[in-house]
Amino acid sequence: MMTNGVVHANVFGIKDWVTPYKISVLALLYDMTTSKITLPVRRRLNKLILPLQQGPDLSLGQFLKTVEECCPPTAYAVKLRLHEMANGELKDMEYFFSTLPTPFTAFDSEAYKTSVVGLFMRHMLLAYNKLSFSQVYKLYKSLQQYYHSHYAKPADGQLGLAALVADDSDMDLTSTEDTVGDRIERDEVDTPLHESELRNDNTPSRGPLSQKQAEYFLARQAYLLKNDENKALKPAALQEELNNMLKFNPDFAEAHYLNYLNNMRVQDIFLSAHSLLHYFDRLILSGNEGKSNGDEGYGRSLRYAALNLASLHCRFGHYQQADLALQEAIRIAQESNDHVCLQHCLSWLYTLEQMKGSDSTVLTEDSVKMAAHFCLPYLASLGIQSLVQQGATQGKTAHKLMDALKDTDILHWKSGSLSELIEISLAQTTSIWRMYGKSTMAMQQAQLLLNMSSLEPVNFGVQQNNTEAFAVALCHLAELHAEQGLYCAVSEILQHLKEQFPPHSQHAKVCSINHV
Repeated sequence: MMTNGVVHANVFGIKDWVTPYKISVLALLYDMTTSKITLPVRRRLNKLILPLQQGPDLSLGQFLKTVEECCPPTAYAVKLRLHEMANGELKDMEYFFSTLPTPFTAFDSEAYKTSVVGLFMRHMLLAYNKLSFSQVYKLYKSLQQYYHSHYAKPADGQLGLAALVADDSDMDLTSTEDTVGDRIERDEVDTPLHESELRNDNTPSRGPLSQKQAEYFLARQAYLLKNDENKALKPAALQEELNNMLKFNPDFAEAHYLNYLNNMRVQDIFLSAHSLLHYFDRLILSGNEGKSNGDEGYGRSLRYAALNLASLHCRFGHYQQADLALQEAIRIAQESNDHVCLQHCLSWLYTLEQMKGSDSTVLTEDSVKMAAHFCLPYLASLGIQSLVQQGATQGKTAHKLMDALKDTDILHWKSGSLSELIEISLAQTTSIWRMYGKSTMAMQQAQLLLNMSSLEPVNFGVQQNNTEAFAVALCHLAELHAEQGLYCAVSEILQHLKEQFPPHSQHAKVCSINHV
């Protein structure tokens, strides 16, 4: 595929393909639609369906363990069905696909055509029916290897894998007497199976992910990095997965952005800037911005690329480079009359002045007024909180600061979508009470924040509890207990901080400063 003169490796043009792991998922879905399962167990299994379908391929051991935790009889039935196919003949696998419920006729089951299960079965049946005989044979051999590697010794599994690869390389059913057109058509259909189908239990998937698998993986990891970094993949493991993904599709913009977030975790300025620029380059080349916003879309990507580059340099303390990138973003935004982008630039401008140690009160007040004028409540509230912080350091009276925070809190609670600013406000109130010597009020505000349920939608089983506001509140709580001589409680809080914010996490520096 060619877009704007650039050739793309359109791996994600393939929506789905059949793998031994997906045959295992089909066996699970078949058992769920044909057997009688109690309602509580069915609910637990239903929660597994989407992650199993859209997540990366698992080894058989991991898959069976996941199902067994919900319903041991179902896991045994799946294992038995896979045993029949792997230890039988090719016709047993053919028979399994022929007995799957048809999504267009199964009106009273989970396999109906409009359901998640029905769509998945339909995709797998279509993909299986498109396979040539040689591919069906390879799929069956890989299914045997997938099953037997779970029970074989590591040495036996590696030997079997090598023999299988050698056998596949020797098997060639393509005639040399075909015409050029037939040969090209056959090459498009008879694509080799991916390595992910031939791996054993201890070997991670190295083949390309399908489009849904890639999108699910990126969304999950980005969400975990924001809300619970401890549950995300380690930086090295995530980098390896992203490199594998970009190897098959170098122009996948979202993968470059997650790469940028991952490099930010390890404080790598060079790779962070490299990935960020690649993200915006691919965003422009893919045509997504141009299609959604017309010709204006390309300029929008350029100015936000400069703005993100400025914020990146700000975080690393490169003030001169940040100022240059910010001026570039302002210039492009002014040429395009993009008031929203200009407001974001103004917010980073007063933040940059604060980081330099300059007085940015006038800039911050202008930012708040303009944000309110253009109905940007997030930027307006953020500006007011910045003014409160500056006022506290300048020695303004407590009641003026509290009144300002009270007005923003009303706006936060009315909006309902500014939960992050609610947490910042509570952490800021805790700091102000401590600064003015009101330890009881500071303790109350810290406990209020720590016991407040997350206002964000809970995805992937994660509560929003590892933000910077929580880190600040826990540090204040440790200091307040230390002032009262409760050192056992202090050690427990510090231990919790070390577990919640390990050295590689983005807010570990806040905890280390307070520990000192």
